[in-house]
Amino acid sequence: MLFSKLLYKTQKNLPADEVSLNAKLLLQSCYIRKEAAGIYSFLPLGLKVLNKIENIIREEMDAIGGQEVLMNGLTPKQNWVQTDRWDTFDALFKLEGKVSEYALGATHEEMVTPLAKQFINSYKDLPLAIYQIQTKFRNEERAKSGILRGREFRMKDLYSFHTTEEDLITYYEKVKQAYIRIYDRIGLGEFTYPTYAAGGAFSKYSEEFQTVTDAGEDEISICEACHCAINKEIIEEQKTCPECNNSNFIVKKAIEVGNIFKLGTKFSSAFDLNFVDQDNTKKLVIMGCYGMGPSRVLGAVVEISHDDNGIIWPESIAPFEYEIVVLGNSEETIKKANEIYKNLENKGLEVLFDDRNESAGTKLKDADLIGCPKIIIVGERNLVENKIEFKTRKDNKTELKDISEFI
Repeated sequence: MLFSKLLYKTQKNLPADEVSLNAKLLLQSCYIRKEAAGIYSFLPLGLKVLNKIENIIREEMDAIGGQEVLMNGLTPKQNWVQTDRWDTFDALFKLEGKVSEYALGATHEEMVTPLAKQFINSYKDLPLAIYQIQTKFRNEERAKSGILRGREFRMKDLYSFHTTEEDLITYYEKVKQAYIRIYDRIGLGEFTYPTYAAGGAFSKYSEEFQTVTDAGEDEISICEACHCAINKEIIEEQKTCPECNNSNFIVKKAIEVGNIFKLGTKFSSAFDLNFVDQDNTKKLVIMGCYGMGPSRVLGAVVEISHDDNGIIWPESIAPFEYEIVVLGNSEETIKKANEIYKNLENKGLEVLFDDRNESAGTKLKDADLIGCPKIIIVGERNLVENKIEFKTRKDNKTELKDISEFI
């Protein structure tokens, strides 16, 4: 990608109401554009990162038997009435249509349950796992923290359907391990804890996945004995660790980047979702729900992985693996930089080539701000000795390398 063709312009004057670091860096480096409070557009750089996160999620969901669908974002009122959530789900955006009322999709239990009913008749049809990656809408009273908490955001929601609670528990553990793999792959693994949370309708506990950072809105307690994490609600209620009964904790701020629930029969009962078992009796399907917000995950990565100069992307989700920066405008410098660019692209690597007519300082500053993992600096002085500067953004170390390694 030629930088001169990229939809990019460094923002110097950021919106006055943006205080979160993820929003400041992503806006400044032209990954996102703010449309209104809690509403952001993803620009080319941001969309590349978001797509990579979502593709990693897809790979892991497919690996545990998930089947991807794309459900409607405009949901009928009658479905919400059927689950008694039309008047109790306080974050719903409600719309008055010409012939009926609707809600913008905040979550999709009300839609996936009747969808599954079309395909489930017998125990032979189970277990079943359906997921989607879609834009969700929630009428947050106070949208804040950049893309960590928006009124419009991306969500992966997986729903599983089972004959027995034991089968649900088995699949629940598979999803938990898949989530751990996802966070490892996108660079959040060492900072992210499966965290005991309230169980909701069906079980004593559910699990949140919390990424430890000072920018977090949540508070988790990490057990000093067994190192498991518990959210604030559970600690206030029972004071001890659910794993080992220890009462000594280290308290940390954290960002919730995912959650998994055992729903039981709450929604299958509302929609009369049954199956005929082996003994020819009709039983309610048992359900699980597993959420993860790719856009929220993106913001969490920025909060974790940055320095004073800009973003530091993990290689797995970076918009480009390499950025080439040309210093000077001599014919030989531009020629060699182009040769490096074409050679790396021919190898199937993703490369951003800064071919702009800008000062060296501007180009180097933008390279740090954008945060590609590897930066190749081509300048006249080093070319005399057939050398280029090679910088790794993670540790900001620069070394001279022979140009023959890249041509």
